[in-house]
Amino acid sequence: MKRDTRERLLTVEEFEEFYAETVSRLTGQLYVMLGDLHEAQDVVQEAFVKGWSRRRQLDPDGRPEAWIRTVAWRLAVSRWRFRRRTAEAWRRSGAPPDVEGPGPGQVAMMTALRELPPQQRRTLALHYLCDLTVEQISHETNLSAGTVKTHLARGRGALALRLQDPRREEASGD
Repeated sequence: MKRDTRERLLTVEEFEEFYAETVSRLTGQLYVMLGDLHEAQDVVQEAFVKGWSRRRQLDPDGRPEAWIRTVAWRLAVSRWRFRRRTAEAWRRSGAPPDVEGPGPGQVAMMTALRELPPQQRRTLALHYLCDLTVEQISHETNLSAGTVKTHLARGRGALALRLQDPRREEASGD
C-alpha cells in the first residue's frame, strides 16, 4: 500500500533539520547566481519563511531544496523588477525637490516631545497633528475623555516649561 506523501507536512524538527542542512548551500548558490551576498541571504531566508507556511510543497521525499532555490530566485527577480520600476518612476518624475532641514524651533519641539511620557506624546500628536477632538482621541486610544483632557493639559504644561525661551526670561527679568 503506497502512502500519499503530498498530504504529510514536514514536522518542526524535520523542517529545522532541512534548514540547517541546506541554508548555507542555498545561500552560496544564490550568491553565485545573483552576485550579491546580502541579497542572496535575504531571498533565501524569505524563501524558507514561505516554505514553512507551504510545508505540503516541501515533501521530504521530493525536492524541497529545489523548491526553496526556485522561490528564492523568483523573489530576487521580483526585487529586480521592483527596483527597475522604481528607478523608471524617479526618472519620469524627476529629482525630488530640495527640502529644507528642520529649524531650531522644530528641533527643540521634537526634543521636548521625546521627554514626555509616550501616552501624553501620542495624545498631543493626535490632537494637534491629526486634528482629532477629545472624543475621537478617546475612542481611538480607549481612554476616557477625562484622561485625554488630563494628558493634553499635562503635556501642554510640560512642553511650556521645556520650551521657554531663555532670552525672554532675561528680558523680563531686567
